[in-house]
Parts: sequence; C-alpha cells; structure tokens
Amino acid sequence: MPQYVISYLGGDQPSSPEEGQQHYARYKEWLSSLGDSAISPANPFKNTHTVSPDRAVTSGSTTSMSGYTIIEAESMDEALAIAKACPFLDINGSLEVSELVNMSGAC
Repeated sequence: MPQYVISYLGGDQPSSPEEGQQHYARYKEWLSSLGDSAISPANPFKNTHTVSPDRAVTSGSTTSMSGYTIIEAESMDEALAIAKACPFLDINGSLEVSELVNMSGAC
C-alpha cells in the first residue's frame, strides 16, 4: 500500500498552556483515529540547523516545517482526506501531503 508523508508547516503558538494542552489532546485523538494507517506518527523537529551549498552551517531552519507523520493510504485522495481532518489546520498550520517513493535496492 502506498505511503504518504504529511508535513506540518507554520501554525500558531498556543496563547496559554491550557490552550496548548487542549490542542495536543485533539491532535492525539486524531492520530489515534488513524489506527494502523499511521506508520510513523508525530515526528516533531527541534534544534534544526541548515547546511548551505557552500557547506556553511547556521542554526535554524529556512522553512516553517516543524515535523511530519507517515501514513499508509490507498490513494492520494484518501491521504488528503486524512490530512483534512488533522487539527493542526485549526491553529492556522498548513499540511503538505507527498507520496513516498520506494528506493530500496537503488544503492
């Protein structure tokens, strides 16, 4: 079955610890609803560094991507329906959905 990466972009920070807890509870509920289709749920990033073409390293990211989830779905349409139900959208975040290409045996 095809696998898809849901990338988390942007999103507002909670205005209070309580708001953050409420959002996180909704997010965990959504992840739980995915069941076995969630291959690698909730992979947030921290301590990001960027390596430029000249090999210089800077602290921070050049994008607003904050993490990802890998799911299995029958089609891109099904993967998009799953993404549309994600509560990350409720905090003004955007989601990118990409099909993974299996490269096993390529090296």
